[in-house]
Amino acid sequence: MSLSSSEDYEPPLKFVNSRDEITGDEYDGTQRVQMSCGHGVDPGSLTAWCRSLIDQGRFKLYCPADVAGGKCGAEWPYPEVRRSAVLGDAEQQEFERKLALTAARLYCDFKECPSCKSLVERKELSHLRVQCTICSSEQKRTYEFCWQCLRAWKGPGTPSDHCDNEGCVDPNLQILANCGIKDLPGSEIQGCPSTRACPTCGLLIEHKDKCKYVLCSRCHVEFCFACLDTAQACKAAKGRAWYQRCTRPLAPRQNRIPVWSCKD
Repeated sequence: MSLSSSEDYEPPLKFVNSRDEITGDEYDGTQRVQMSCGHGVDPGSLTAWCRSLIDQGRFKLYCPADVAGGKCGAEWPYPEVRRSAVLGDAEQQEFERKLALTAARLYCDFKECPSCKSLVERKELSHLRVQCTICSSEQKRTYEFCWQCLRAWKGPGTPSDHCDNEGCVDPNLQILANCGIKDLPGSEIQGCPSTRACPTCGLLIEHKDKCKYVLCSRCHVEFCFACLDTAQACKAAKGRAWYQRCTRPLAPRQNRIPVWSCKD
């Protein structure tokens, strides 16, 4: 008889007589799985909820249960979700592939090859023309695709802001050009674009509420949504009234997106 090591041991699932905290369905005699945050969920609704988060580009899975007028928000580790949702092999592969792709896109300069779907890292950050070594090996020829429109490359190999595929434009630049404007709460700043590209890493961030300082979730640099300077520099330059206005003028709509690597 073989024994599993203690590192492979997973405690049994705990079931409770409670309502489904995801859908709000009341207890009907069917027990729910109790998650690590203490809330009971149905495996089916847990699968649907986590799939919706992943399809939105999230890779942190959290509890949406209502708690005292707010949300629980406790993060569920993926292994817990996998066990509690009773994911089948195909669902596990789907979830894990999408989670890995989302994390790679968020923290590193990786994208999915349009042909083989493998993750490809861009070596030359100023070039849109990228080679997939897997496809090149399998097809016995150099296979390249456009980093921007994610289609097989067309056109010359010189650096440019688009390839020759029809409609090859940077969708992020279109968002920056067409987003609405807003007044930043708690300040005298009016007419600020509602979406900015992080000045450090280029991640698009939409301003929701609170003050003009925003912490980027990718590079973790805090910057001013108005002047696009770092929060530290903006506060130091303005003195005590930094929350109301900036020393520098309101930055216009951005027409380029900074390129950043997590290796910097």
